[in-house]
Amino acid sequence: MARIKIDLPAAFTFSTSIDIRISDLNYGGHVGNDTILSLLHEARVRFLKHHGYSELNLEGIGIIMGDVGIEYKAEGFYGDKLNIKVCADEFTRVSFDMFYKIEKEHEGKNIVVAVAKTGIVGYDYSLKKVAAIPEKAKLTLTENRSL
Repeated sequence: MARIKIDLPAAFTFSTSIDIRISDLNYGGHVGNDTILSLLHEARVRFLKHHGYSELNLEGIGIIMGDVGIEYKAEGFYGDKLNIKVCADEFTRVSFDMFYKIEKEHEGKNIVVAVAKTGIVGYDYSLKKVAAIPEKAKLTLTENRSL
């Protein structure tokens, strides 16, 4: 069986922290795969807000998620503080990829919990059609690659 392999960019432009809640755990007592996807969504919304955007307004267009890939690396548990790094990269005329690195600190070391990529597509919700990614949004979302 082929495994997903996500090649992360060398630098990220944004970071946010999210604490694991008791409701984020599955029957195995660790963070469930559905929670990781929800954490990516929360981090994406925070990333966009940081840049003055939302999923419904990226310089006048909306965005939708076209695909997602997640590599699970370690377990997350109740009370863990996750640091999620985010960046936008690999722009085309109508899409771009967002990359995520989810880490936790354990015994003084950063442990990678998951890495992920979401394919984001520009979308005009009023016309129900794919839309071009505005140049200003491309420039704004790729500024400050320093984290």
